[in-house]
Amino acid sequence: MNENLFISCSLYPMRKDSSFHSFLKDIKSLQSLEIFFKSSERKRYSRDFFDYSPVLKELLHECCADLVVKPLSANAIVSVAELCQRYKVPLTLRGSGTGNYGQCVPINGGVVMLMTSINKIRNFDSSTGDVTVEAGCLLGELNKYLLNKGRHLKLMPSTCRTASVAGFIAGGSGGIGSVRWGFLRDPGHLLALEIVTLEKCSRKIQLDASSAEAINHAYGTNGIITALKLSTCIAIDWHEIAIDCNSFSKAMEILLSSTQAAVDLFLCTLLDKKIIEHIPSWSGEPRGKHRLLLLVSPNGITTLERISQKAGADFYNLGPEKEKEGNGLRELSWNHTTMHMRSIDSNLTYLQMLLPQPEINAINAINAKWGDNILWHLEGVRQQGVQRIAALPLIQWQGQKKLESLMKDCKEAGAVLFNPHVITVEDGGLGVIDSDQVQAKKQYDPQGILNPGKLRGWQQFT
Repeated sequence: MNENLFISCSLYPMRKDSSFHSFLKDIKSLQSLEIFFKSSERKRYSRDFFDYSPVLKELLHECCADLVVKPLSANAIVSVAELCQRYKVPLTLRGSGTGNYGQCVPINGGVVMLMTSINKIRNFDSSTGDVTVEAGCLLGELNKYLLNKGRHLKLMPSTCRTASVAGFIAGGSGGIGSVRWGFLRDPGHLLALEIVTLEKCSRKIQLDASSAEAINHAYGTNGIITALKLSTCIAIDWHEIAIDCNSFSKAMEILLSSTQAAVDLFLCTLLDKKIIEHIPSWSGEPRGKHRLLLLVSPNGITTLERISQKAGADFYNLGPEKEKEGNGLRELSWNHTTMHMRSIDSNLTYLQMLLPQPEINAINAINAKWGDNILWHLEGVRQQGVQRIAALPLIQWQGQKKLESLMKDCKEAGAVLFNPHVITVEDGGLGVIDSDQVQAKKQYDPQGILNPGKLRGWQQFT
């Protein structure tokens, strides 16, 4: 391979001293490792869907890896980790790149490591339903495997068909299933991890559920996930339901009544009628009304119908979900809603928040000032064992000052904001440093090689 083809275009150019050339020579000698030098490939694998945020787009659009590698074995992962640690070369992990917050963007250049070839399903425990799977396995493929065993995943992003399992654990938080099963960091989801460390001598170690908590939702900043053990649930023949309502407040009442009813739900989405007008018509043609999208067990259909009739809403049973592939209600929920709307108007961006109770008061307060600039998208979720409503409203981009003003008003209305326009783990969450995550990085990545710039607690520690 011609080293003259190696031209860095990272925002922070990689040093070109003799040490770096030695790093290149050593990494090219590794077995079971594909290496990508072309600028087009390096640029491609240095992006995710951060352009959902105009703020992140401005910040990250020039960031590019100096080198992209794809390990074909666990030993190759250990070898790459050791080399990056030895030469102090930043290392950023990448699954399928379906995140929205720049989780896999190498803001300091260096190496991006693609984990997609480490993708085997190692073990299924038929007595518990627990499954052990390698990092790069696609969630959609894993779920198909589980369905053949009479089980399915408890939580899935709307990108389930293309997202990797470790990418979801490291960069996600919840999604389809959160109405029943809460969020990924809740106890009982992640049962164990296998990780590779970036100590002086890299190790492959096993972490139990308690030790794994610090690696969960850490953007790959404090350990290289190579395998995971996840809990699953008994498979249910989910049915798709659409409920149309003239009044948004009445639709919210139906959402709350449905999530609090004695029925099994896997999805409970509420979309403003203006959103329904523009997204694919897989839930039925627009009827000028706000619409709820639900996945419910067969024995819960009549209960939802009774709830909707009591509220004076229109009820539509769309049939079993299993007959659909890629055009069902899941594809209209969570951040797929954002994706569909941005395909119509790229000037749209979004927020993420947990609404205070009673939720309608907060929405009315926000609408009083921002009603012409906001389209509401709500998701039923379970938060610390209590049924709540999360919001992913679409907003017209009018500049960062307007965005900050809107976020301030949302907070003043009592909403808990999960800011999708920032790059650090903490600022995209509750804004609080997780000392366990920092301690794990100190232990497993003491030189700060992994995904630098994404863990604010580490930056403050160093």
